[in-house]
Amino acid sequence: MGLREDIMNETVSELPLRRGVTVLADSLVSEAIRLMRDHKLGCVFVVDEQGRPTGKFTERQVLKLVCDCVPLDEPVSKHMVEIPPCGCVKMTDPVVKVLKGMQETRLRFLCVVDDAGKVVAMTGQKGLMEYVAEHCPRQIKVQMMTSKMHMNTREGA
Repeated sequence: MGLREDIMNETVSELPLRRGVTVLADSLVSEAIRLMRDHKLGCVFVVDEQGRPTGKFTERQVLKLVCDCVPLDEPVSKHMVEIPPCGCVKMTDPVVKVLKGMQETRLRFLCVVDDAGKVVAMTGQKGLMEYVAEHCPRQIKVQMMTSKMHMNTREGA
């Protein structure tokens, strides 16, 4: 099968998923930032008492807070972004649902939930790019970035 068929038929569980880190709505912004830094993630999901996502707190919100000199001892719920219904996917959903969800919402991160609606993981741009690179290794050339650019063939006269 080709990439198009794989995206349509394979499930979210086939994507390289990241751990879904969560905080409660009354957690402090500083705690959310610490968790993002410790887990090297671009966002944390804000959940209710049952573990269901109500919003997310991302690097973008951190930048806004820092630029506006907002104290970091405020509750994260005050600065979170609500997650639209298409901002969550299940492990059994096709990979194409992640792609469509990101296009429709312009989100970089999607929440992966179980059948009860609880956060189990996260995926997004990075996961999709790794998935594509894994399925098309001959079409995608991965080259280490260095301070000096290299060319495969000579250009010009």
